[in-house]
Amino acid sequence: MTLKLHCFGESGNAYKAALALELSGLEWEPVYVDFFGGEARSPEYREKNVMGEAPLLVDGDFRLTQSGAIQQYITDKSGKFGGAPEDKYEVLRWVLWDNHKMSSQAGVTRFLMNFLPEEKRPQEVIAFLQGRLKAAYATLDTHLEGRNYIVGDSLTNADISNCGYLFYPEPFGFTRTDWPNIDRWLSNIQDTNGWKAPYDLMPGSPADRA
Repeated sequence: MTLKLHCFGESGNAYKAALALELSGLEWEPVYVDFFGGEARSPEYREKNVMGEAPLLVDGDFRLTQSGAIQQYITDKSGKFGGAPEDKYEVLRWVLWDNHKMSSQAGVTRFLMNFLPEEKRPQEVIAFLQGRLKAAYATLDTHLEGRNYIVGDSLTNADISNCGYLFYPEPFGFTRTDWPNIDRWLSNIQDTNGWKAPYDLMPGSPADRA
């Protein structure tokens, strides 16, 4: 049965789930969510996902939200991205770190800088978030010294989660060349067979609303 991922191209959290699906070899298809048109807040969508968010994974009668949980579901179905058995909790630790320290702040910063009208962008908030992100980049860059992947010797959910927002082209204060270990690590992910950039993997992009 084909898995369906309700998603939209601008969402870094949806990208984590879509990339995991694409690289897993599981049969799947994207279902476009018109997030900027308000679809995720509609009663019809709330019936499918009470959290009113994307991504939403549908596998027959089973539904699952939250990118980290979806990634684990993909791992359980495909046997991929979980890492070595002894690394289970280290992979989880980095997924949770990303959700709290990296993606949550990168997603908000990118939204404020690119998807709000310029006159409504709160510059002090943006500067504060960019400072917190700089600390997160430093943590990740230091960890990646001498490593090709965050945990172990192959791609895991730790990598897929942490890279979620870092492949987007819109500016939000992240420059790959400023962080050589992150830059090298992102190149390793890009070299993975089947890798695709966010707007090549999911429907929806800023160009559609231009």
